[in-house]
Amino acid sequence: MNPSKILSAAIAAAFLAAPSAALATDGYFSHGYGMKGKGMAGATASLALDSFAGANNPAAGVLSGNRMDLGIDWFSPQRKASRTGSGGGVLDFSADSDSTNFFVPEIGYNKMHSADLAYGIAVYGNGGMNTDYPGGQLNCSPFGGPPVANGLCGLDRLGVDLSQLIIAPNISWRFAPDHSLGIAPLFAYQRFEAYGIQLFTQLSQSPGDVTNRGYDSSTGWGVRIGYMGKISPGVTVGAAYTSKMSMSELDKYKGLFAENGGFDIPAHMTVGISFEPAKDFLVAIDWERIEYTGVASVSNPSTNQAPLGSANGPGFGWSDIDVWKFGVQWKANPALTLRAGYNRSENPIQSRDVTFNILAPGVVKDHITLGFTYALDKDSEITMAYMHSFSNSVEGASFFNAFAPGQGGTEKIEMYQNSLGIAWGKRW
Repeated sequence: MNPSKILSAAIAAAFLAAPSAALATDGYFSHGYGMKGKGMAGATASLALDSFAGANNPAAGVLSGNRMDLGIDWFSPQRKASRTGSGGGVLDFSADSDSTNFFVPEIGYNKMHSADLAYGIAVYGNGGMNTDYPGGQLNCSPFGGPPVANGLCGLDRLGVDLSQLIIAPNISWRFAPDHSLGIAPLFAYQRFEAYGIQLFTQLSQSPGDVTNRGYDSSTGWGVRIGYMGKISPGVTVGAAYTSKMSMSELDKYKGLFAENGGFDIPAHMTVGISFEPAKDFLVAIDWERIEYTGVASVSNPSTNQAPLGSANGPGFGWSDIDVWKFGVQWKANPALTLRAGYNRSENPIQSRDVTFNILAPGVVKDHITLGFTYALDKDSEITMAYMHSFSNSVEGASFFNAFAPGQGGTEKIEMYQNSLGIAWGKRW
């Protein structure tokens, strides 16, 4: 098999699958990139496990050898929203989101140019969010009648669909024994749709560009840099920084997102350490910081007294978060390697912003992972990884209290998730 032909076909398939790449674990980022890393809860800053250096730490490429990894992850989020205690129960509702099955591709390729220089590419779903609540929940008309509105008093179904795909070519250089640097220019493509939020049009500077405009897309660039080094026998450290990715505006939704449809991808940084406490046993620990407050449309409080779509317009109110990732790996025998991990993410959503986040309930915090790699022969392998995030919820006063003080009640958003992925790896 020609690796370059396989890579070209896989990248084309990834672009076709991009619209379904909806993730939401660490805020709306994935808990890990590369199936081996996912099995270790994403603790990969100091590891060279596969060809996903461009997605994790670009400095790992020169330590990864010649290889290719192709995978797909089934991701299943379960989301629920409810409102209780509204005046006379008129606005009370409870709804589960549909659209609970997504398939997220990942592609990695690494090539050793020389003993101290490598290049490669990673293609992966960075993150995203999806909700799809049924209509027919409420009667929001003062004149009575059957319940035809959704939970936010809009028409028909209620939801959003955000997906992000990143292409990360990368180059790495071993500048001293056991120490390397890497850089990955990043190209991002994202797609977004919102529907059923007609009530919000009266709050916007551009009422015709808030909801039910169909899909819009944008592109942008950024960069990831990294370092990796062995500081003593069996102990390796790593660090990577990813700049904010400046994306073109989502023009169809310039009346919804702050800064006339701006929706950049936040900067984030990771620092990690791995060590071998016993033969064939590896422990990895990462700390990650995701800077959601650098993106106005994501971090502006929903209580901001400005029109939707303006520079200071209401947003989802997300805070910066810290993520701790703990992973273990045990080589049970020459053919089988087992993995497990725990990922603890802060919740970026405050009770103040619960109404807006009915659309994007990224509230999960605790994740456990399991995984394994099985060698098919000396040059190829199969890897699988499973993730479960435990249910978490946020409650707060409804935004409807702004229209009818004391009558809007209390809202609650909640979510849990499962994912199961498989990847094929080839060395040469």
